[in-house]
Amino acid sequence: MEFKVSTVIKAPAGKIYAAWLNSKGHAAMTGGTAKITPMVGAEFEAWDGYIRGKNLILEPGKRIVQSWRTTEFAKEEKDSQIEVTFEKTAAGTKVTLHHTGLSPHATEYKQGWVDNYFVPMKKYFEG
Repeated sequence: MEFKVSTVIKAPAGKIYAAWLNSKGHAAMTGGTAKITPMVGAEFEAWDGYIRGKNLILEPGKRIVQSWRTTEFAKEEKDSQIEVTFEKTAAGTKVTLHHTGLSPHATEYKQGWVDNYFVPMKKYFEG
C-alpha cells in the first residue's frame, strides 16, 4: 500500500528541510522527541522511539528519502519508505510526503502524517 499527502507551509524549503533533519528542530516542529542528523546512512527515531528508520537519500532543501517503521510493525514486516519533497510556491513551500511499502493494515498512517506532522509544522513555521 502507498499514499501521498501534501500541504503548503509559509516558510522556505531550506528551513523546513533543516528542521526535519535536526533533533531539536524536528521535536520543535512536531511536538515529539527526536534523534536525527542530516547524514546519509544515519539512523533516526522520532516520537519517543515510536518511529525509527534510516536516511537513504538527502538532497538539501529538495528531498528526503528515509526507511521508516513504527513499533506497530510486526518483526517480519520490512521497513516502509517515505520520500518528502519540497517545492517552492507563491504561498511558501509545498511539502509532499509519499509513503510506500506499507502493509494493508497501515491506512491510519495517512491521517497520522497530517495530524502529527503537517498540522503542528504549519503552527510552528507560521506562528
